[in-house]
Formats: sequence, C-alpha cells, structure tokens
Amino acid sequence: MYIVTNRIKVKKGMGAMMAPRFTAPGPLDTFNGFVKVEVLLTQNLTDYDELSVNMYWENLDSFTAWRNSDAFKAAHKQPEPGSEATKKESPIIVSELITYEVASVREKA
Repeated sequence: MYIVTNRIKVKKGMGAMMAPRFTAPGPLDTFNGFVKVEVLLTQNLTDYDELSVNMYWENLDSFTAWRNSDAFKAAHKQPEPGSEATKKESPIIVSELITYEVASVREKA
C-alpha cells in the first residue's frame, strides 16, 4: 500500500473550512486502486494552518492513473482568466506532494 500526502499550508483560519472539500464524495470514490482519504489539521501553528491530505492507494500505478485522469484535471481546474473566481485570492500558500510506501503496520489485536 502507498500513501500520497499533499501537505498544504493555507492562510490562518482556513484549514478547518477547507478540510471537508478533500473528503467530499466524487469520482475518486470509484477510482481503481483508491482505498481512502483522510485529512489531518496540524495543531499549534501560529502563522498559518497546515493540512495533510493522505490518500491511500493499493499501488502507485493507480495513483498515477488518477493524476493523469480527466476527473483529476476537472477537480483541480483553475478558474478562467478574467472570471469572477480569479478575483478571489487563493487561501493556499504552498503545497508539497510526498509519497510513502507502507513498510510495516501493527494493528490492535
């Protein structure tokens, strides 16, 4: 199993409001190889909020297929230049994508 984490720094006060967007129902739910998504909100930061969006995948090929899919592109589409949506300032400061292979797991017996 693989976990792909999108670590996103956002403007202070925006993290809790943005978190449900990543877990809302959508095309990801039926995508081959997708297991689950969880959103973590880092505690005790003063300058910004930080979300860790953890996507669990059966294999990296499934994640790559998602990243290259039309559904992914539609979900991450930027507003058209000159539209009302472009006038809104994005709450995202920076994001970083990190990939992990689950090497070992222990669950409660």
